[in-house]
Amino acid sequence: MSKGQDTKTAILDEALQIASQVGFEGLTIGQLAERTEMSKSGLFAHFRSKEQLQLQTLEHSRRWFIDTVIRPALAAPRGEARVRALFDAWLRWEEVLDGGCVYVTAAVEYDDRPGAMRDALSSHQQEWLESIATMVRTAVAEGDFREDTDPDQFAFELHALTLGYHQFVRLLDDDLALRRARASFERLVACYHS
Repeated sequence: MSKGQDTKTAILDEALQIASQVGFEGLTIGQLAERTEMSKSGLFAHFRSKEQLQLQTLEHSRRWFIDTVIRPALAAPRGEARVRALFDAWLRWEEVLDGGCVYVTAAVEYDDRPGAMRDALSSHQQEWLESIATMVRTAVAEGDFREDTDPDQFAFELHALTLGYHQFVRLLDDDLALRRARASFERLVACYHS
């Protein structure tokens, strides 16, 4: 990486932390300048607009998510073990950013707002759901899950579980959230065992 790329990555790392705490709408070039100790004009040269800052931060989040969740899961053996690794990696993702899962924050901000941010966020979430479904299809092919397993239904249920976990940890400050999430995951997997 060049020095310019290293600088931009560091800026986007900080922008992602801010967005996880105050949302993408709360992310501003001024706030980012203060946190990175850079000039507003210097940051403006990187992004040109608040929307570009938001979009590039969301794309940076996608790369972090792939590195933190998807790649480690793909290193696990095919089948149920990979599905389990995916869930465990997602639990770690919840801890990567100071404010928790940035996709939860963004979904609240953009679910009813048409535009580039909503489109990008929706695309990222569809990729996540397809990653889950693909790993479940592999678990079916490996004989770990029943042949009549609906991979898209499994993806829906796992995604719903992760969203619930986020709320119980972040909003409700529930000390039992992790235990409950793991118990729910075990029940989900048991429903589909062959």
